[in-house]
Amino acid sequence: MSPPAATTSTKSTSDGQTPKENGLSMEKNPPVTTSLLNKIEKVVVHPLVLLSVVDHFNRMGKIGNSQRVVGVLLGSLTNKILDVSNSFALPFDEEEKEKDVWFLDHEYLENMYTMFRKVNARERIVGWYHTGPKLHRNDISINELIREYHPDSVLVIVDAKPKDLGLPTEAYIAVEEIHDDGSPASKTFEHLPSEIGAEEAEEVGVEHLLRLVKAN
Repeated sequence: MSPPAATTSTKSTSDGQTPKENGLSMEKNPPVTTSLLNKIEKVVVHPLVLLSVVDHFNRMGKIGNSQRVVGVLLGSLTNKILDVSNSFALPFDEEEKEKDVWFLDHEYLENMYTMFRKVNARERIVGWYHTGPKLHRNDISINELIREYHPDSVLVIVDAKPKDLGLPTEAYIAVEEIHDDGSPASKTFEHLPSEIGAEEAEEVGVEHLLRLVKAN
């Protein structure tokens, strides 16, 4: 789904500004009492999500934006499998020289999530995506913002222009890193297994979609 031009935007930095601090009334997902890292075996990304991310990246490229694109992932957790079944793009920008300064439209996120919940109430925010193609140093601070909507949000990096055949996704979850020198704990990303999967009705297009991703 293509987002319209953002009408309002807010500035976020590595100090973790959140939608709650901005006074938004975003409906939060139910609290998760056990870390997803202890409950999840793999992340399954549906072809529709992959296609939407690649389309988002290509559309932005056509208007001269060569930077990565960012969006929200929707889905559900069942039997230790995180099923990422839908997504939507977010208006996002970041300073090229100062990566700790980035911009994300919270109001747009709230409005889009409300709309998606009306269509499918079972789909909740489970994380976010960007087109990397690798981790960026400000990903932890962006992830902290998304955690306002899901405490254990997953980051899926989609390589929209893969150079080699293979899985175009990498999944991560933020965990606390304890330092031996006694310094305060910090957040880091831990890799999660991921795959492209589909319901029976989607399987016909999976192979074609992966070829399309490679071609672009």
